[in-house]
Amino acid sequence: MASTTLSNFGLSLFNPLHHQRKKRPKSLLSSSRTNPRLVSSINDHLALTRVTHPLLQSHSTPKRRFHVGVQREYSDGEGSESLVSDATYQEEFSWSSVILPFLFPALGGLLFGYDIGATSGATISLQSADLSGITWFNLSAIQLGLVVSGSLYGALLGSLLAYGIADFLGRKRQLIAAALLYIFGGVVTANAPELGVLLAGRLLYGLGIGLAMHGAPLYIAETCPSQIRGTLVSLKELFIVLGILLGYFVGSFLIDSVGGWRFMYGFSAPVAVLMGLGMWTLPPSPRWLLLRAVQGKGSFQDLKEKAIISLSKLRGRPPGDKESERQIEDTLLSLKSAYGQQESEGNFLEVFQGPNLKAFIIGGGLVLFQQITGQPSVLYYAGQILQSAGFSAASDATKVSVVIGFFKLLMTWVAVLKVDDLGRRPLLIGGVSGIALSLVLLSAYYKFLGGFPFVAVGALLLYVGCYQISFGPISWLMVSEIFPIRTRGKGISLAVLTNFASNAVVTFAFSPLKELLGAENLFLLFGAIAILSLLFVIFSVPETKGLSLEDIESKILK
Repeated sequence: MASTTLSNFGLSLFNPLHHQRKKRPKSLLSSSRTNPRLVSSINDHLALTRVTHPLLQSHSTPKRRFHVGVQREYSDGEGSESLVSDATYQEEFSWSSVILPFLFPALGGLLFGYDIGATSGATISLQSADLSGITWFNLSAIQLGLVVSGSLYGALLGSLLAYGIADFLGRKRQLIAAALLYIFGGVVTANAPELGVLLAGRLLYGLGIGLAMHGAPLYIAETCPSQIRGTLVSLKELFIVLGILLGYFVGSFLIDSVGGWRFMYGFSAPVAVLMGLGMWTLPPSPRWLLLRAVQGKGSFQDLKEKAIISLSKLRGRPPGDKESERQIEDTLLSLKSAYGQQESEGNFLEVFQGPNLKAFIIGGGLVLFQQITGQPSVLYYAGQILQSAGFSAASDATKVSVVIGFFKLLMTWVAVLKVDDLGRRPLLIGGVSGIALSLVLLSAYYKFLGGFPFVAVGALLLYVGCYQISFGPISWLMVSEIFPIRTRGKGISLAVLTNFASNAVVTFAFSPLKELLGAENLFLLFGAIAILSLLFVIFSVPETKGLSLEDIESKILK
């Protein structure tokens, strides 16, 4: 049960036409606060690019160009006329340079999902007198609960740790630290000679989860082009689901092996090595470097030059190219305007003030409702629901998990494909509405529709599908992009902490609530919470599709 509850934490990327937009922010590192002289200079350049570049590039070219809408006014000498230019600056980047900065951070999500899936099989192997290969296999309910939820407690501690060190370490080094914790945690757990060492390994692995789930969305959102930010951050959720499936398959393959639980947990270490080595080769986040420069945390010129080189590498351009230099200058203007008159580093309570508080209400509210709308409880009843409908596979918990895992994967893929087309709000509103409806149907099934098992099966699939196109990926996408850059590290760490803490509350409150209310009333309670979450989305969550991170800060949070 407890292992299942974590799973809610839950490309047409290579289609060259998929992410085209008619209007785009001025650049990846765009500034909403520019002086007239700079705007004039940029507009003069844009007027030329309109003539010299075609609207669509050949499919065979290895680089993509995205159009960014800019308005400009001028006088023709005979009369003043305001014109809007629909053509525009075209940012170039190679797909290979975009994929790698996404892939290695996303492995942190895959390893989180793998722990969820592997634990379901490892707990069975661990308690087997014949197959555990240990003498302390007879675990009490409390001991087993600590094994299952040990990584959850570690993730809580990791979230607290990230709050204090994230902006000091930077996104890259934070993810390298997460990979090291994954490695040590997996190795210690796999070689544990006794229960205490096993629990220590689970805690270490959980610390890695906390750092990775904080650092991965930060690094991806800050380094990818704004045109595909929604797709890539949502794709990270797909990697979590892939990790869950991988854990299920490894568990199924090793379940009959003596000491199989050791291999299940140890399998994560090589993947973590790949993640760590990959992150080592990637450049640091240009936005983080510029934030450090503005805050006076190093030589301003050195940090600025490093940011230019970093952006050049992230876009597959020659080192220190003029285009990257221009984009960095734009972002510096924005940061200086926003933070030039403030203290170099905010205090502990800054995240609860002004625009930061608004961002935390949006991001924290989404990840809170993500947990308390009851996905752990719904998945707990999945086997029973499928059994009642006559599915023979439901008698095998592993097969049920795999079936649901594949469906989660499919629906997450739908969200990945559509998040940058439809936007965040439509997916959230439609998905949360479906969650509320499915919970009411499940309540009705247990109350008076017990003779119609197809209602329960349909409600179960509706719930899982709607969750995976809404709360699953979109909550983390919004968290990664809604916080101002000055408090983004602290804000995301608080959102991750909120998610894991509410996950723990739902996990431990489920059993007493089930006994007190019964399944029918418990689902009805979750349905009422889902309706509240729908109202929250409608009235509090903005649309961020197509906006750069600087535009979100200047236009939505002000």
